[in-house]
Amino acid sequence: MDAEGYCMQEVEKGLIERAAQGDMGAFREIYQRTSGFVYSIAYRIVNRKAEADEVTQDVFLKVHHHLKTFKFESSFKTWLYRVTVNTALNMAKKTGRISWREVEFEEPEAPREGAQEAAVRNIETREAEEQLHQLLAQLNPDQRACIILREIEGLDYQNIAQTLGIHLNTVRSRLKRAREALMALGKKEVASHGM
Repeated sequence: MDAEGYCMQEVEKGLIERAAQGDMGAFREIYQRTSGFVYSIAYRIVNRKAEADEVTQDVFLKVHHHLKTFKFESSFKTWLYRVTVNTALNMAKKTGRISWREVEFEEPEAPREGAQEAAVRNIETREAEEQLHQLLAQLNPDQRACIILREIEGLDYQNIAQTLGIHLNTVRSRLKRAREALMALGKKEVASHGM
């Protein structure tokens, strides 16, 4: 799977209900619609492809096991966010691997003939993603989760609080600290490059 951002496809209530009743075809459909989204969030938190794969598997085991108890009190997307973020945070805290130096890289594909512009854009995009991952990796997992949900996934403060199961003021303070840390890290990087 790729770590680029995924938008989650809509999951209809009827599909969720069928999956909750044991319809494996319905569950497979939910997985197909949401697995890229789950992996993307997990990867941004744990920073390792193998661990993001493991988190994704764990999330869908939990979803399969707990789907029967899903009461539609919140949206399915919010519930899935919560399960994913909490599973990824637990993995990040358990392994203690939050250093950028441990992030795995894939070899880029060789560009096809006549695709030089696309190759340059692809390289620039990968460099920007690499820089973003380097900065995010230096935050603690709780701050990283908040900043990802706010700045990358676009959730409002209330949804972040609901997703993470924390108070609204905790969201505000974690975001403030994360932004301050990112600004300080950005200034260090500029200074280290002599700009």
